[in-house]
Amino acid sequence: MSRLTKKQERFVETVWNFYAANKREYLPWRQTQDPYKVLVSELMLQQTQVDRVIPKYNAFIKRWPTARHLASASLADVLKAWQGLGYNRRAKFLHQAAKAVVNDHNGVFPQTTQKLQTLPGVGPYTASAVAVFAYDHSEVLIETNVRQVFLHHFFKQKTDVADKEILQLIERTLPVGSSREWYAALMDYGSYLKKTYGNVTQRSAQYAKQSRFQGSDRQIRGAILRFLSDATITESEISKHLDFEESRVKEQLRKLCREGLIARIRNTYSLPR
Repeated sequence: MSRLTKKQERFVETVWNFYAANKREYLPWRQTQDPYKVLVSELMLQQTQVDRVIPKYNAFIKRWPTARHLASASLADVLKAWQGLGYNRRAKFLHQAAKAVVNDHNGVFPQTTQKLQTLPGVGPYTASAVAVFAYDHSEVLIETNVRQVFLHHFFKQKTDVADKEILQLIERTLPVGSSREWYAALMDYGSYLKKTYGNVTQRSAQYAKQSRFQGSDRQIRGAILRFLSDATITESEISKHLDFEESRVKEQLRKLCREGLIARIRNTYSLPR
């Protein structure tokens, strides 16, 4: 870490002091350095609140404790276990990633961000997060809580703040040899700041308000997948049982088929086997 300004030194001290007194040690993914379990947590946590993820994560890891276990599961079972988290493509990507680790890497997770990004569904942020939390690599990464912290301390009066500006500060303040703990500290502190001062990430140039769930295509997709959990059923029966416009249900059925999240055999639909 290069020499810090006085303000940056005070900032680092503030974050560490908060973490020492308030660290969220109860988070189950904080208790492991297994890259598989870290990946499960990272994909579950995308656009999903921590409190909703904890029970799902625990149940998922209990059922499929390793990538080999998950790779041997059916996609249908994985999708059923994922219900309640939303954004079901993440479940498919995780399943595919487990298969890739087993088939292409002999069951051993890649350790570099470049190789991690060859896994399905693993983009730059997720690869960096796995590298940090599983291997303690000194990666520069940003997510909503980290963004919250730096906006609060360094950009109080500024709007439309680009991630490029924040990333420079993240890199500058990143401690050598303590990446895992530092990012955990930033995320815990950011969660606290959001609850205390509100969501200042709205001042970020990258801010995008999450679309309304009620009545959305996401709600229709989730309803279809839940309905097919225990049934193989025709299109007309699905439309009859779901309280959405028939044309919208049909559109999402087509999309889910194209994405491989459901299967169609003749005129009936089911989860993929």
